[in-house]
Amino acid sequence: MSLDYRRYLDETALPLMWCPGCGDGTILKALLEAFASLGLERERVVVVTGIGCWGKADDYIRTNAIHGTHGRALAVATGVKAYRPDLTVVALMGDGDCATIGGNHFIHAARRNIGITAVVSNNLNYGMTGGQFSGTTPAGSKTSTSPYGHAEDGFDLCRLADAAGANFVARTTAYHYRQMVRLIKEALLEPGFAMVEVASPCPTYYGRLNRQGSAREMWRSLKDRARSVGEEGGEARTGVAPGQRPDEEPRSKPADVIVTGVLVRRTRPDFAARYSDVCRRAMKEGGGEAQLDAR
Repeated sequence: MSLDYRRYLDETALPLMWCPGCGDGTILKALLEAFASLGLERERVVVVTGIGCWGKADDYIRTNAIHGTHGRALAVATGVKAYRPDLTVVALMGDGDCATIGGNHFIHAARRNIGITAVVSNNLNYGMTGGQFSGTTPAGSKTSTSPYGHAEDGFDLCRLADAAGANFVARTTAYHYRQMVRLIKEALLEPGFAMVEVASPCPTYYGRLNRQGSAREMWRSLKDRARSVGEEGGEARTGVAPGQRPDEEPRSKPADVIVTGVLVRRTRPDFAARYSDVCRRAMKEGGGEAQLDAR
């Protein structure tokens, strides 16, 4: 099974374009391993991306793919899934693509509960364009556009998806590979809107500007700060806070905890089921039930 993921990998596009220490390569492999574990047919999978570091992931995936504009991955994915509910539709977004420029689409995709699997790589800044702050950058963090500290609080993506009505919401980190594969698999099987947020390191910009140490230290911090749902400390604030400086102790204060695992699981009907009911009622009241069944 460990090699099955290569069926979905375009090896002619290698090597990966991401910086050393970035989590996106690990997330990519986890996604493809989830595809392989579920035996998904490549022809029946559509991967939609926007702009950004993680938005380049479709370059390496051998399925149907649409590379959209910045912040519009979920808008495009919604159109695909609404027209072809039989397809597996996956939207790959960074925190800038999902929560900042595309925040409105994110809210409405969750509200509609449309059957899209959103895999969000959250590195707390716009990594590709120079390390500017994004909608998830924690207050006080230094970025290229907040050199004296960020004045705004960041979104908690999981709480936002929950409040908007998503059926499945989960969080993991790029360090926790096996958990990431498992959560992505569960999300792919969910008929409604499903989001998996992955806390990912950005050593080139965010980590360097916030004195989080080397890439290795940033990965170690993800391990140290993660707490499973229900574990001691796992009820702390669920936002991904900036890591502490390597010389600070303790490494895992409550506010720095990353709560991982399945945070929300609902069973409300997805968009396709509701829309099908609306169409059936419309056809029946209009005398066209026979034509609808014939389709």
